Amino acid sequence: MSTDEQLLAAWRAGERRAGEALFERHYESIARFFRNKVGHDAAPDLIQRTFLALVESRERFRGESSFRTFLFAVAHNVLGRHYRSKRRGGEQIDFASVSVSDLGPTPTALLARRDEEKALLGALRQIPIEAQVILELYFWERMKAAEIAAILGIPEGTARTRIRRAKQLLEQAMLQIGTSRAIIESTLSGLDRWAAQVREHLLSEEDEGAGEGEDPSG
Repeated sequence: MSTDEQLLAAWRAGERRAGEALFERHYESIARFFRNKVGHDAAPDLIQRTFLALVESRERFRGESSFRTFLFAVAHNVLGRHYRSKRRGGEQIDFASVSVSDLGPTPTALLARRDEEKALLGALRQIPIEAQVILELYFWERMKAAEIAAILGIPEGTARTRIRRAKQLLEQAMLQIGTSRAIIESTLSGLDRWAAQVREHLLSEEDEGAGEGEDPSG
């Protein structure tokens, strides 16, 4: 199987199928990135914008990080532009202090079958967006501190500190939304497990089908 970098090189050389392969390989990960932040209705548009932005910026990728890290950095920028566009005059938003919940109710069709899953999804939307992004990349995408640092444009040591802080904020959010101590302890003690289970439920049937539609790789 070709690596991302090999596919990117072939895509740059004019092989459309290589671009399609990259799109298909990473579609679900990018969909997960948006689903618990902007909801069911807005996510498809932001997914499309991300891959279109990738088409426009593919020549700027120099290999300092992995292609996957580069792609998530593009998605992170798209998310920021989306939120700023909703503010009067496109004013700046402090993602280190503002949460998805602060920016307004977002309808979501996320599936959660257990109390721990519901607590985790709900709490993630209550913590600052930066912390939410960090935890979702760390647990759902299995990224290391160095990769998260590259996406956010911060030193690796700072990323490690923010990962620890984000976990603390998650626990505080669970308490604030009235999650029972038993559920909190169950969720946090098995955070890897619950995060993995939530990860599998993040794409609805409609979203999975969307990955089979028109791709922007041409």
